[in-house]
Amino acid sequence: MYYLYIKPSTYFRRVALRVLYYLQIFRGCLRIYRSEMEVQRSLEQEKTSGKDDVDVIRTGTVWTAVAHIISAVIGAGVLSLAWCMAQLGWIAGPIAMLCFAFVTFISSFLICDCYRSPDPITGTRNPSYIDAVRVNLGKKWTWVCGLLQYVSFCGTGIAYVITSATSMRLVSYICRSRLLTSLNLEIQISNCYHKGGEKAHCQTGMTIFMLIFGIVQIATSQIPDFHNMAWLSVVAALMSFCYATIGLGLGFSNVIENKSIKGSIVGIPTRSSAQKIWLVFQALGDIAFAYPYSIILLEIQDTLKSPPPENRTMKKASITAIVITTFFYLCCSCFGYAAFGNNTPGNLLTGFNEPFWLVDFANACIVLHLVGGYQVYSQPVFAFVEKWATQKYPENRFVNKFYAIKLPVLPALQLNLFRLCFRTLYVMSTTAIAMAFPYFNQVLGILGALNFWPLTIYFPVEMYIVQKQIGAWSRKWLLLKGFSMICLIVSLLGLIGSIEGIISAKLA
Repeated sequence: MYYLYIKPSTYFRRVALRVLYYLQIFRGCLRIYRSEMEVQRSLEQEKTSGKDDVDVIRTGTVWTAVAHIISAVIGAGVLSLAWCMAQLGWIAGPIAMLCFAFVTFISSFLICDCYRSPDPITGTRNPSYIDAVRVNLGKKWTWVCGLLQYVSFCGTGIAYVITSATSMRLVSYICRSRLLTSLNLEIQISNCYHKGGEKAHCQTGMTIFMLIFGIVQIATSQIPDFHNMAWLSVVAALMSFCYATIGLGLGFSNVIENKSIKGSIVGIPTRSSAQKIWLVFQALGDIAFAYPYSIILLEIQDTLKSPPPENRTMKKASITAIVITTFFYLCCSCFGYAAFGNNTPGNLLTGFNEPFWLVDFANACIVLHLVGGYQVYSQPVFAFVEKWATQKYPENRFVNKFYAIKLPVLPALQLNLFRLCFRTLYVMSTTAIAMAFPYFNQVLGILGALNFWPLTIYFPVEMYIVQKQIGAWSRKWLLLKGFSMICLIVSLLGLIGSIEGIISAKLA
């Protein structure tokens, strides 16, 4: 047997050369990997710090987002919730409100992750709801979403005009009642209003108060955009706390004064089962109007600074805002129903006349709050139309030229003629429609039903499925689709009941 003999020095030299060879290959692969990572990191940086980051300085925090949400949510809807509780009763009423709060919670979490695409943290910004729909669902659904969204914005503005006029009228009636009483005239207009309801003939109409609110909105609508109105949302949120707390306190004091809790398990009795069904459906529509804010969620999220990631900040703000609003909603509705029982008014504060100064203050807070709430829902409409006009007519001086107007105390105002004209016409149109249909609960129900399923449920669910690439007929897919279908049924019931209510009110 023969053995191959190799010198040790030659053997170790070959091993060393082979090790060096593999080290060079590994070093080359590492360089390629590092270069690819640098390219990917630069692309992500371009996505997350593009032109929109240069043009807009985002300084929003959790608390400014909470203020925006509360100023948009706690508005006209909270005043109708005691009436909704009266229609549903002591068991179904609180359960319905908690269910709507849970649905709003799920919907907001789905939308928060759609602010950036395809990745919820490093993707490209979608600064508005309609941008997110276009990126995730395509151009066809963008047109449908845009139509529904801007109809909802306009409808909410109309509802806020009606609510503000109702509050201003109540303040006027109580003040006139006190003045006439001091002159020893036996005219109690506030009592007439309480007994006869909103249609009592002892009162003048709401037209003059709607016009006053419209004039105020023409002035406040000249605020450029969301990024310049954080202060207005903070003031509006504080006002909402004030009148919600006053309504809660007045209801609680009435319950103590009555020494009993009014109401029943099944709610207000009616002459027929059909009438009861219509009122229950309308109550569901009113609750649906009171909760969701999904159509402006991404606009609010676009004001947040980063880091931390915007979706995490917005989720914290949504949880905080939903908990706060649900607490106030339950307290106001339950104490309002317990105080008035079967006589619960459609607008909670119209049922109180004493102490008159506190009722006046609460209604003044409502008006101040709705001034800000109107702007929260109107600014996206303004931004959309003005952006379209700028892109369509880039050389037009009427559309693009700004004029600096110096004011004595305030900073210089940048005036644009197209902005002034369009925003003024928009406010005039919403005020005119409110004058034509001044039906508080019915209008809220229709708007809530139209807004609830398509914009609060359907589009967020579909965008989430596309972004997370959830497979059809998987367990998560079935849960999301079932959730959407249940909400569709509730939305249709609310829409049917509210349409029946507004037709009956118009014919009457």
